[in-house]
Amino acid sequence: CLHYIYLGGELMNQSRVAPYGSWKSPITSDVIVSATVGLGQTALDGEDIYWIELRPSEGGRNCIVRRTPDGRTNDITPPEFNARTRVHEYGGGDFVVHQGTVYFSNFKDQRLYSLTPGGAPQPLTTAKDMRYSDGVMDSRRGRLIAVREDHTVEGREAVNAIVSLNLNGAEPNADGGSVLVSGGDFYSSPRVSPDGSRLAWLTWNHPNLPWDGCELWVGELGEDGALGAAKRVAGGPEESIFQPEWSPGGVLYFISDRSNWWNLYRLNADGSVEALHEMEAEFGVPQWVFALSTYSFASAERIICAYNERGNWRLASLDTGTKQLDLIETPYTDITHLRASSKRAIFRAGSPTERIAIVELNLDTRRVNVLFRSSELVIDEGYLSRPQAIEFSTEGGQTAHAFFYPPRNRDFQGIETERPPLIVKCHGGPTAATTTTLRLETQYWTSRGIAVLDVNYGGSTGYGRDYRTRLNGQWGIIDVDDCVNGARYLIERGEVDGERCVITGGSAGGYTTLNALTFRDLFKAGASHFGISDLTIFLDDTHKFESRYLDRLIGPYPEKADLYFERSSINFTDHLSCPVIFFQGLEDKVVPPNQAELMVEALRRKGLPVAYVPFEGEQHGFRRAENIKRSLDGELYFYSRVFKFELADEVEPVMIENL
Repeated sequence: CLHYIYLGGELMNQSRVAPYGSWKSPITSDVIVSATVGLGQTALDGEDIYWIELRPSEGGRNCIVRRTPDGRTNDITPPEFNARTRVHEYGGGDFVVHQGTVYFSNFKDQRLYSLTPGGAPQPLTTAKDMRYSDGVMDSRRGRLIAVREDHTVEGREAVNAIVSLNLNGAEPNADGGSVLVSGGDFYSSPRVSPDGSRLAWLTWNHPNLPWDGCELWVGELGEDGALGAAKRVAGGPEESIFQPEWSPGGVLYFISDRSNWWNLYRLNADGSVEALHEMEAEFGVPQWVFALSTYSFASAERIICAYNERGNWRLASLDTGTKQLDLIETPYTDITHLRASSKRAIFRAGSPTERIAIVELNLDTRRVNVLFRSSELVIDEGYLSRPQAIEFSTEGGQTAHAFFYPPRNRDFQGIETERPPLIVKCHGGPTAATTTTLRLETQYWTSRGIAVLDVNYGGSTGYGRDYRTRLNGQWGIIDVDDCVNGARYLIERGEVDGERCVITGGSAGGYTTLNALTFRDLFKAGASHFGISDLTIFLDDTHKFESRYLDRLIGPYPEKADLYFERSSINFTDHLSCPVIFFQGLEDKVVPPNQAELMVEALRRKGLPVAYVPFEGEQHGFRRAENIKRSLDGELYFYSRVFKFELADEVEPVMIENL
């Protein structure tokens, strides 16, 4: 059933005047964590639909769920199993399903398991320190092909390969699988042609990440399953390829940014590459996790696809013969994990008024049906702030992009002579983007009278390769400039209070936050969620996938050691003059705890107001309900003490030193 929130259970006839930040809101941290699950990877298997639910109330467990044609849903993975791989640490591609059997990676031991209907999970791999992701069935040979990350040799960088896994026997893969492709630093997207004769895959090498440049290869598969002659068919060090897929007719399609925009292409029989529909829009996304999908085949002649125009996603049907793109009207502005069959498409979607959901589209009627919502809680729109897309001038005569959320609460209005505080949000990545999907974590602030600016700074995706590469060599400068100039734009328009501007971000967004607080004087406070403060320590402590990320963002090390020093806030704490709060998972392998702890200690020594909130058992990003609640309320409490405004409700305080 749906639960509607009304303050006091009744509609208020007249709004009250109250200071910004002190408005009473029904969007509490308890509401956010108690009624919410994360939604991830989707799959179609015959008439059944599958997806992953991340459940904060179950300690952040990933559960695979199946929906049958009669509309019933049930959990596939038992409570003691967590369907989550750690390949590249960020994971994705956690499961594959074929004719009712689910093959998945279990988080605790990183072993692959098979699960038949009515049965219990059975291990497919041994307890060796190996991880698996992005699996695909080779139906012709009755095997699974997947990306494997080998951590068995201590002190050596993990070794990545594409392997085949036997599905017969009690424990058939004692060796970790048979290697099909190896020698490159990274692999993804192994895809078998419909007739089983060819294998396509993506590969890239240090210092690239897949959005910098990667290669698309195709190899011949013999009757015994061994890989024969193989060749590169697209891509390179300066061309990013995304989501290779075979059509039902055996033609290889893929997305490339060779035109500056991630557009759809196909490989012709003569080896030439043909554009399907060139346009200034992004059909691809950065491959931070495996098994992402923005298009799928309804037939050999019809592709259902999603594309991003200036920060908002649209859905369309593409005729592979005429190359005509036909827009499909939906209410959604964020669409991914798209899968299709002849009669329907399913995808994960959200909009400014609807939280993320699993949605089904009838391809004949074009009607959408919500199959499962990440939350069944429906907020009265009188408490919701609608995002406003803004563009503003930034350094070098460039233009940057952001979404502005003004304060909104139907029960309150601000004091006429007062302007609201502003929170500038920096997304992670930094090669990523924010969208306009309804996030209660944003409405948590706006419904209390605090404005939010969600910035897609230079380096973000969704605006073409040139915009994405704007950050190369300039991380810690361009992103900071864009956040500062976005805030200044709103201050100059009289939208917000320049004396109560704060900045917050997680991971790479935390790095931007700390640099903005250290090297600029606009912001009066900030919050770093598992943010980077020392780039040289990050180089030594981080995992393989990102270990050379900074070669492009900053420069090669140690040749550019001076830049690493100059752009690390830990080395310039004497420039800091405002309060900062830090939130950190103690088992984070991407940004280890010492990144926050070194900064906290420096602020203590300087006598600046500082708070540190560590979380046992959390990794990169917070998955447990109690910790998500604690970080939201803790940040609000911190700002209320710094800017001396009263809170409408009591929240658990955090210890603030030097205040």
